[in-house]
Amino acid sequence: MPRKSLPTRLAATAALLLAAGALSAPAASADPSPGDAYVVTVTTNPATTSHDNRHVDVTGTVTKADGTPAPNIPVTVEEVVQFTTWNPWGDPIDPHYYEPRDLGKPVTDANGKFTIPDVTIDHATDSSLLNVERGVQITALYDEDGDLNTPQDGYFADTTVGVNTRSSSVSYRLSKKKVKAGDILTVTGNVTLPKGVRPEGTEVFLQTYWEQEYDVKATATYDGFFVMSVRVTGYDDTFTLRTAPRDLYVAGAQQALPVTNTSLPRR
Repeated sequence: MPRKSLPTRLAATAALLLAAGALSAPAASADPSPGDAYVVTVTTNPATTSHDNRHVDVTGTVTKADGTPAPNIPVTVEEVVQFTTWNPWGDPIDPHYYEPRDLGKPVTDANGKFTIPDVTIDHATDSSLLNVERGVQITALYDEDGDLNTPQDGYFADTTVGVNTRSSSVSYRLSKKKVKAGDILTVTGNVTLPKGVRPEGTEVFLQTYWEQEYDVKATATYDGFFVMSVRVTGYDDTFTLRTAPRDLYVAGAQQALPVTNTSLPRR
């Protein structure tokens, strides 16, 4: 599932370049770094969204190094939904992957200010929400020559919009609690979402081994029911259910299963 395929590659590029020190971002103080020509800021109102209030106004500024407003500057603005990278081995990789959405390219006014009103903070595609993080980034970038491959003239800022979620739950029934290599384990159950949110389409994942994110996936029906089966191996040691509702504002549930694999070596 490639999530970095946005033509501008802004979110991923900016994250990498910031880490490398190639892009200029506003520091805690408003002072630019030596040699910076511009300073970009971005903020939202409100700073937190909820199930019933998913909209914010995005505002920001571009100023010159001396603090004077920079008018007529095009700023690329994006919403970036972030996910936690599956990495049980502790590999030195980016702990996040990103799903960016272009919000537009507003131009600063005479006071160096730009605005995008009534932005929806939400998940805009049909990709899975497994491992989604509950903070959505708003990023703003001014690149003097418009070429992200020459980052020395790029100026970047971001802010995180909090996402207040409603809770959900998952119940289950097991075909057996003691298994051995070659057995078929069947798990049936129901997902329960907040009142007014349909459970249909909620993804349910069954993990059986610690290195794998999941082994089997099912999709809940209109009433929240699901069923899945897996053939047990001799090394399966982690039996866990995870759910991923389709609504960004509904948190998934996790449930460890009381399954013992008797084929595992005794410790």
